[in-house]
Amino acid sequence: MTVAAVIVAGGSGLRAGGERPKQYQVIGGKPVIWWTLKAFLDHPGVTHVQAVIGDGHEEMFAESTTGLAIPPPVTGGGSRQDSCRIGIEALEGHAPDKVLIHDAARPFVSFDLISHVIAWLDRFPAVIPGMPVTETVKYAPGGMIDRTVDRASLWTAQTPQGFGYGDILAAHRAAQASAAANLTDDASVAERAGIALAMVPGRIENRKLTTAEDIAQADRLMTTRSFAELSDIRMGQGIDIHSFEPGESVTLLGVRIPFHQRLKGHSDADAAMHALTDAIFGAIGEGDIGVHFPPSDAQWKGAASRIFLEKAVSLLHAKGGVLANADITILAEAPKIAPHIPAMKAVLAPLLRLSPDRIAVKATTTEKLGAIGRGEGIMAFATVTVRLP
Repeated sequence: MTVAAVIVAGGSGLRAGGERPKQYQVIGGKPVIWWTLKAFLDHPGVTHVQAVIGDGHEEMFAESTTGLAIPPPVTGGGSRQDSCRIGIEALEGHAPDKVLIHDAARPFVSFDLISHVIAWLDRFPAVIPGMPVTETVKYAPGGMIDRTVDRASLWTAQTPQGFGYGDILAAHRAAQASAAANLTDDASVAERAGIALAMVPGRIENRKLTTAEDIAQADRLMTTRSFAELSDIRMGQGIDIHSFEPGESVTLLGVRIPFHQRLKGHSDADAAMHALTDAIFGAIGEGDIGVHFPPSDAQWKGAASRIFLEKAVSLLHAKGGVLANADITILAEAPKIAPHIPAMKAVLAPLLRLSPDRIAVKATTTEKLGAIGRGEGIMAFATVTVRLP
């Protein structure tokens, strides 16, 4: 039996807040969708994984799946129902016997739950994991209680939901043909088509991330899990300084700050990002920026410093490590740095695969002392902590 998995990641995730949709926000050092995809890619019972993403999410998806052998995604539709159908249709060339459909925002799906759903598909045409309702349920239209609902047979549905491939494909196409919309999960589509659905026990940890609080809790849990496996703790530091020359703006930590001068350097002269990059290189014993990107090499003239930082982070990940935190201090008399710190953290979070509360950016002056105090340039210091196997 061949089993494919469709991972639905087309939503905007607005209730979770943040600069990115929830499936691309970082928990435990990696994006939510990375953990979800890896669970299915690593499962020996799953033969193919197909991601469905939102329109315009291509770059975020590519950044968020670094290191995963994942086929190209397909772009979903205007609703979850449309996106699921598009993902299922994308599997026609693979002709799987069964298909699992899973929400990208459920990163804690376990190996055993995936196995459990696959196993039950030998007995039933469709298998839906879920949790029995344990709280008292009230029917309260308009906020006024009308009656208490018998909870004895009530379940909350989870994913992955498993189906015979041909059955669920036909059910989705039939729903589309009859303009049946607002079917909130694939079980609803199958139910409409008359497919027999078996409810099996899900897992309490297999919750869907919806709010900012969910993301924060998931980050704490996934970070704790990851750190437990990474016992080698190291620190690195980096220092960089660049002088001013005539210009129109200064770039620091990837943020352009209007100013009557610019920093002089072979690349974009982002002193703060250079210091951060060197701190990561130092923590893993990989030299400094000059070793990897020599200023004598013309290809780096005017280059964006995020290229250097991405290289340092990729080398860390290649060693099986993750960043635990980053602390950057910028010394400058001018321009004013503090108003731009939120934007800087927003740039760094996806690059470092860290939640913003694990990134500190501070700015201070030298009280008019020395070259920095005379307004001749900007200096930056960075310290990072990394964890390795």
